[in-house]
Amino acid sequence: MQRRATLAATTAVAALALLAAGTPTAYTADRQVAAAGTLTSQDIATAGTGSPYYRIPALTRTTKGTLIAAYDARPTLADLPGNLGVVLRRSTDGGATWQAQQVVRKDAAPKGYGDPSLLVDRETGRIFVFYAASVNQGFFGSATGNDENDPNVLQADYSYSDDDGLTWKHERITAEIKDPAWAGMFAASGEGIQLRHGTHKGRLIQQYAIRNNGANYAVSAYSDDHGATWKMGTPVGPGGDENKTVELSDGRIMLNNRSAPYRTVAHSTDGGVTYTPFQQDRELPDPANNGSVMRFAPDVPASHPRASWLMFSNTATTNSRSNLTVRLSCDNGQNWPVRRTVESGSAAYSTLTPLSDGTAANPRVGLLWERDNYRHITYSSFDLQWLGGVCAPVTLTPPASLPAGRTTEVTVRVVSQNDKDLPAGSVSLELPSGWSAPSVTVPALRPGQGANMRIPVTVPANATAGTVPTTATYLVRGSQRSYGDGTLTVTAP
Repeated sequence: MQRRATLAATTAVAALALLAAGTPTAYTADRQVAAAGTLTSQDIATAGTGSPYYRIPALTRTTKGTLIAAYDARPTLADLPGNLGVVLRRSTDGGATWQAQQVVRKDAAPKGYGDPSLLVDRETGRIFVFYAASVNQGFFGSATGNDENDPNVLQADYSYSDDDGLTWKHERITAEIKDPAWAGMFAASGEGIQLRHGTHKGRLIQQYAIRNNGANYAVSAYSDDHGATWKMGTPVGPGGDENKTVELSDGRIMLNNRSAPYRTVAHSTDGGVTYTPFQQDRELPDPANNGSVMRFAPDVPASHPRASWLMFSNTATTNSRSNLTVRLSCDNGQNWPVRRTVESGSAAYSTLTPLSDGTAANPRVGLLWERDNYRHITYSSFDLQWLGGVCAPVTLTPPASLPAGRTTEVTVRVVSQNDKDLPAGSVSLELPSGWSAPSVTVPALRPGQGANMRIPVTVPANATAGTVPTTATYLVRGSQRSYGDGTLTVTAP
């Protein structure tokens, strides 16, 4: 395939610097010290400082250990088309402080660039930031075709840096990756991946959402030559939207897709070229908002205890952009037993990235997210101690019905996925006011061992017939928890 021409010369930081976004300001003052067992947070971009608005966070850690946070600088909160620009901040001390905001790509109106996604080639050190480029049309108005000079086609652009994010060059790959039959197409914001293992080791993968015949699909763009050329896989859908991929310990790729009321997932056995049909993951409620999935320790071999650990973030509701939650899976995303809320109030897009190789006793993870009705782009970090979880999925198996005014046993099963023995713990149920159920002891568990506990649940006589959501909580070692959600059905006595 013919190599496309470079669109612009190297971008100098000094020449294109925006007004500095200011010194990072902690929105909670006691979150500045990254001590064990803490969540630290600071705002790195605030609406009205340097730009009227900021949106769409992307985050990565370079081969030199520098954190790069990219996002849109917007004249309004509207998406493309509009005079948007892609900007970033760098941190060379693990996120404690951030350098002044710099521009990656910004041109005079009506041109616009938005929705960044970062991707680092771990073999060459090159940093990519993918984004959409518009003149007249955005995703829903884009024309079909892949003419790279058509102002009515939403274009596929990226910038790249070979000096750790200090300067950038720009490329356009619309003709390379866009099927002319497709209409709108844009890079899904956040972070792409590079495969670390197996047949396609070294492959770069960036996710896209595309529009074809009035429906939306998810698709992987991939490169096997460090970004010299790009190919597009087969779209999966309909029902695709902003989506992320993660390499699993068994060699498959899992695609996790924005969808309401639950996230949808698909799997690939050929390195992201083709995927299985979407299936709902009912452990991951979602209001149709962009989220993030990452492999906790991406470089470890499949035999390592943490090879199958995944982390996920999203606004864990079905009807609002709130309740930003991070979760841990210890079995390649089959179960998500560990979770903790980062922000119960207003939050929106989020993206995760590992801050180390994930093998230390208590490694930290970085999280960049939209806070307080899009007023701030906030950087947070946390460790396993703060997450406070244990690799032990919890499953509820209730009877067909629980008659009001009676006591009925509900079975809760806990299975240890730990690589070490777990001491005795307890399991309890979260129930409505007026209901009662004791906490039940869970015996000590060896790796791979499970136990069934029968919990007597007393339903008040005046309970309304219907379904009642409940959560089972497994507690071990005094502070480590895992969760399982379920539904109980109340009937008349």
